[in-house]
Amino acid sequence: MPETTTLPAASKASTALPRPIGFVLGGGGSLGAMQVGMLRALAEAGIAPDLLTGTSVGSLNAAVLARYGKEPEESARRLQAIWQHMTRHEAFPGGVLSQVRTLRHSRTNLFPNTGLAAIIAEHLGAGTTFDDLSAPLGVVTTKVDNAEPLLIRSGELLAPLLASCAIPGIYPPVEHDGGLLYDGGLVANVPMRQALAMGARSLVVLDCAFPGQLPAPPQTFAEVMMFTAMVSMRNQAVLEAPLAAAEVPVVYLPGPAPMRLSPLDFSRTEQLTEQAYLAARNYLAELIVHGPGLYGGPGLVAPTGR
Repeated sequence: MPETTTLPAASKASTALPRPIGFVLGGGGSLGAMQVGMLRALAEAGIAPDLLTGTSVGSLNAAVLARYGKEPEESARRLQAIWQHMTRHEAFPGGVLSQVRTLRHSRTNLFPNTGLAAIIAEHLGAGTTFDDLSAPLGVVTTKVDNAEPLLIRSGELLAPLLASCAIPGIYPPVEHDGGLLYDGGLVANVPMRQALAMGARSLVVLDCAFPGQLPAPPQTFAEVMMFTAMVSMRNQAVLEAPLAAAEVPVVYLPGPAPMRLSPLDFSRTEQLTEQAYLAARNYLAELIVHGPGLYGGPGLVAPTGR
C-alpha cells in the first residue's frame, strides 16, 4: 500500500492522497498571487508537497516553496510577504517609450529580464542551485529549436527560472546549456506530466491562469502579447488533466469568482490572494479522494455561499 496523507480530523471530510504528492503550479503573470492563497489553505489542511513542478510565475512560487518548504505555513507566509511588495515596475520595468526602445534594440521583446533577475536574486539568492532546495523542484521551459518542453532539475536556479518566465515578445529568450529557451507555458503551462515523470503518485494543481480568471481586454501592446499567450495556454489543461487523472488522483483547486484583470496588473494582489484562499479552503473542507480521478477541474469556480 502506498503511503498517504490525510487531512486533519477538524476538516469536514477526510482526504487520502498517495505519496509522493506533487504540487503543480501554473503560469499567469500577476494572477500568480492566487497561488499564495491556495498554498495557505493547503498548509492549514495539512497537505504539503513532496515535490514541485512549476511554469512561468508558478516556477517562481514553487522555487520559494522548495527553498523554504520544511515549514509549509512559514513558506506560505514568506511567499505572501514577497507578493505584498511586488509591483509591475519591478517585474516589467519601463513605460511605453522604454518598451519601444527595448523592442528596437532587441527586435524580440518589450521588457528586459533584469528586473525579474533582481527579484529572484533577492528572494532566492543569486547563486542558489537546485541542490540547495529542501524539496525536489522541476522548472518547465520550452526549447526554441524544437518547441518541446524541457524539465530542468539541476544546476543554478537563475537561468531556468528566467527561461520559464520568458513569454515570447515580453521577455528575451534565455541561453542555457548551448540552447535557447522560452516560457514553458507555450507547451506545458500546468506541468502535470512533468510532475508524474518526477515520481508523483498524486497531484495538487494550482492553476492561476484558468479557474474563473479571464484577462481584461488588452489596452497596450504588452497586454496584447500577454492576452494572446494566456488564451493559447488555457486549453492545455483541459486536455491534460483527464490524462493525468487516469493514473493518479488530481486535486484541481477551484478559482475564486471571475475577475477581469490584466496579467501585468499587480494592484489586486491582496484581493486575489484572499479570494483564492477562501475558495481553496472551502473546497478542501468538503473534498473526499477515493483513488485516481479528477477532483475539480480546469475552469471550475468555487460556488458562492459555501
